[in-house]
Amino acid sequence: MGKDKRNILISGLPGIGKTTLIKKIYQEIRDINPVGFYTEEIRNEGQRKGFQLIGLNGNRSILAHVLIESTYRVGKYGVDIKAFDEFLDTLDFEQGKDSVIIIDEIGKMECLSGKFVKMIWDIMGSDNRVIATISHTDGGIKGRIKQREDVELFKMNLDNRESLFTEILEIVKTSN
Repeated sequence: MGKDKRNILISGLPGIGKTTLIKKIYQEIRDINPVGFYTEEIRNEGQRKGFQLIGLNGNRSILAHVLIESTYRVGKYGVDIKAFDEFLDTLDFEQGKDSVIIIDEIGKMECLSGKFVKMIWDIMGSDNRVIATISHTDGGIKGRIKQREDVELFKMNLDNRESLFTEILEIVKTSN
């Protein structure tokens, strides 16, 4: 990977382990104080009810839930764009040059926020190393992000999901 490929994207089908991989990478590099967030399912009685954002700084917010009434909907979930934008304001993406930024995920719900889309474009054009999961679909902004010249795209599947951890960790550790 060339020095100009500062942005690492991990794509794959839902449930393949992208968030698990992001969390493992975070645990290994937490001593360099990465900035960002990951997303977890909200479950009740075995059923997925929504999605919660968890900042690496400890902040939390609900992104989407079946009980949220919103004009922004993805499937059965109402998406709380205002809460998401407020959550983004709590993350210090400007902490310094050559930081590591972790984003889970660049998906359909998240891309409903104009603030998020602009933020992603800005941080990917910065001197920071970005490690992000991204929807496996290529529509709209997600397709344009994947096609950036400064992106290294890893497609996660059952055969490579264990080896990707080592491969991506090596890239991050040798460049920071």
